[in-house]
Amino acid sequence: MPNIVRRTLLAAAVTATMIPMGFAAEVAYDADVVVIGAGASGTAAAWAAAEKGLKVVTLEKSGMVGGTGKFSEGIFAVESKMQRDWNYGLTKDEAFQKIMNYGHWRGNARMVRAFVDRSADTIDWMMANGVKFEKLFSNYPNGLYTWHIYEGRGAGWINNFIAKYKDKGQTLLLNTWGTDLITKDGTVTGVVATNKDGDKITVNAKATIIATGGFFANKEMREKYLRFPNADGLAQDGKTGDGIRMAWAVGAGAEGTEVQASYRPGPRGVGTTNHVSATAKQPHLWLTPKGERFCDEKIMLEWPFAGNALERIGGTMYVVYDQATLDHMEKDQGIDLGVGVMVPVGTKLTNFEKEWDAAVKAGWAFKADTLDGLAKATGMDPAKLKKTVEAYNGFCAVRHDAEFAKDPQYLREVKTGPFYAIKSVASTLGTLGGIKANERFEVVTQYEDPIPGLYAVGNDVGGMYGDSYDLLMAGSTVGFAVNSARIAVDSAEEYIKAGK
Repeated sequence: MPNIVRRTLLAAAVTATMIPMGFAAEVAYDADVVVIGAGASGTAAAWAAAEKGLKVVTLEKSGMVGGTGKFSEGIFAVESKMQRDWNYGLTKDEAFQKIMNYGHWRGNARMVRAFVDRSADTIDWMMANGVKFEKLFSNYPNGLYTWHIYEGRGAGWINNFIAKYKDKGQTLLLNTWGTDLITKDGTVTGVVATNKDGDKITVNAKATIIATGGFFANKEMREKYLRFPNADGLAQDGKTGDGIRMAWAVGAGAEGTEVQASYRPGPRGVGTTNHVSATAKQPHLWLTPKGERFCDEKIMLEWPFAGNALERIGGTMYVVYDQATLDHMEKDQGIDLGVGVMVPVGTKLTNFEKEWDAAVKAGWAFKADTLDGLAKATGMDPAKLKKTVEAYNGFCAVRHDAEFAKDPQYLREVKTGPFYAIKSVASTLGTLGGIKANERFEVVTQYEDPIPGLYAVGNDVGGMYGDSYDLLMAGSTVGFAVNSARIAVDSAEEYIKAGK
């Protein structure tokens, strides 16, 4: 028996040849649509296509679906039924203008408009497919209530959609990733993939949708394109830019490669619900490693702002507070700023003492009876630390920050020992660009010419954001993932029906 045995799947009929252990196989599939990736955008695309009656093959690099989408809490929409029922008045026009202005009009205006206009219908679509929403939410005080919080986090609706997809008899290949796009006369006609067993898998498809989730796990790409490549990448395993590189290889343009989703600074590798870590995600006193203040700490409300400021000083800081402030967070009124939906504003950090020893052992939490002791423990310059604290306490006393104009409600003295310092680093939820596409989510060349048969969605696509992740519109990353997927499928269906 030869080392490579060919197996071919045509329509619903499968002819398989038994392969001896240790031998690779060649497998071929024919489909209307192949989706590369099964995170939030890929799952949405796969189900949207299956729902239309198209024959779909979905490839997923890991052993399970969902990617970082599993951890998402909600999705952006404007003029949704939930908002109308709540008499919330933000309009599509206003949302569009705010997004474009936030990015200084460096984004793709037609793409942003398409995303905004589709968003309310997407909430209806998700509800019709069994997704239940808990409430509207804003990331910060007086913010925009665009965040539609769903039950079961992202894993709930993703697993639901995949179950529906499988019930339709569609194909899902786990531990399988694309390596090269197939082209014929300038048209993309499918993808060549491999799996953990080393099999060569060919999917011949009328339309190909790239949904591989970005490139933060690719060190070479990260260092080449990102302004701050050493941020703490949260749940970025497997996001190695496979889809982006495949698209570029067939002539796709590049857009938005420098944009990443700056997240709340905090201890490296620590989960969102940790109560010691939560004390660092507050507008207390933020200091450089030398012990100098560098920003208005209220920018923690706008994670991208905090990320940009922290990036400028090298990516590491200490959040300093005293026992009185800890008592405020742990026993009295709770935290001033929420940490997402899981640790909301006013949460009392009752697990602080229980989690403290592990934080100290991990090397990111420090405590001392004096500022000199805190400086010694952290490596900060004691003279600079004491000078900074003295000036800051003066601002607190007169309720006016003459340095960075911080809101007086967040001015808390650092006077009552013991003193605490939490080492925090810049962090990110991933990259937000790479492939250039139009408002139909057709992949285009650098000169805006569509590449027939090729589409891209979610974090692989540039154009949604100008220069920084936009936290103004809460839920926009998942919103972009799902809405771009639905629009791409509509475009692909039209392309397929035209017989091109």
